[in-house]
Amino acid sequence: MNTMTYREYAARIDYSDDDGCFIGHIAGINDVVGFHGESVAELRTAFEEAVDDYLETCEKLNRPPQKPYSGNLMLRIPPEVHAAIALAAEVSGKSINQWATDMFADTLQANPQ
Repeated sequence: MNTMTYREYAARIDYSDDDGCFIGHIAGINDVVGFHGESVAELRTAFEEAVDDYLETCEKLNRPPQKPYSGNLMLRIPPEVHAAIALAAEVSGKSINQWATDMFADTLQANPQ
């Protein structure tokens, strides 16, 4: 899957066979911001306009725009998995956060989406 990004925002893209166009939404925020285009070029332009409009609207409403992700991730895992992760991190001389970040990064590099 390829990702369309603009000004720190990413797009989730679907294709509507019924409408014969691409339909997109800004991903990673709770506000609903959609756009569409019949070609990749139209879709790119519509996406950038949607992001700019979203940011301008937030400014006019005097509220901060939602950001896609904070960098904080809460996981609920079984205690034995937690213990194994803690041990692996300690053995590698890293904090659990750094060890997990490295593992996730390695996985993403090995399996790009």
